Amino acid sequence: MPYPGRKPTGDREALTGIVFVLKTGIPWEDLPAEMGCGCGMSCWRRLRAWQQAGVWHALHQLLLTKLDRAGKIDWSRAAADSTFARAFGGGQESGPNPTDRGRPGVKQHLLVDAHGVPVAGITTGANVPEVKELVPLVDAAGPQHPKGGPRHRQETVYADRAYDSEPHRRHLRGRGIEPHLAKRRTPNGSGLGVFRWVVERSISWLHGFRKLRFVTEKDDETKFAFFNLGMALIAFRALYPNAFC
Repeated sequence: MPYPGRKPTGDREALTGIVFVLKTGIPWEDLPAEMGCGCGMSCWRRLRAWQQAGVWHALHQLLLTKLDRAGKIDWSRAAADSTFARAFGGGQESGPNPTDRGRPGVKQHLLVDAHGVPVAGITTGANVPEVKELVPLVDAAGPQHPKGGPRHRQETVYADRAYDSEPHRRHLRGRGIEPHLAKRRTPNGSGLGVFRWVVERSISWLHGFRKLRFVTEKDDETKFAFFNLGMALIAFRALYPNAFC
């Protein structure tokens, strides 16, 4: 007999189960057996193992490379923003959410191109200021060059008042990027919304995946695995708009 015990779950079946849990937010142990994806814990172990092997990040980078070669990434401008998610499982990477009575939460930072394609993403504790992650997001923008660093630089970056910082403006200009960061203590109506609405739409796409809206994973690797996979799925939709996923 080739399998003296239970037959291992195939990669395709495990991926189906992982995406189902990401979209629905159900507990791993509630993964329906009739889907043929094996047990939920087998899918969870596969998700974590692939994260440790760098599979999800590599998948996102591969899709960004294909989009870039197809001319589907607009490098003329980018937009940055962040969003909160409740961290019911706590974990090392969570922090007190200042907008949720100090409950544990995570902050998901996102940088998108002019079409809303996520080119970089970072997760931090909910109490980390957005502006601290602006330069790391720009540096992480994919597709990344094999020798390190982004292949392209955005010509302009748009962000709201949370990113107001003169040192960061000078830093971006030193990299050949023109910053359009709304200033604090100025009247509403900065005019940046016409360009930065795309990042808000992308965040709504991310939160269409329930596991990214209500984080129940205690393992920080699993949290970031889901975040990477969510960005990769949005990039996949941009590359294959008629595909179902």
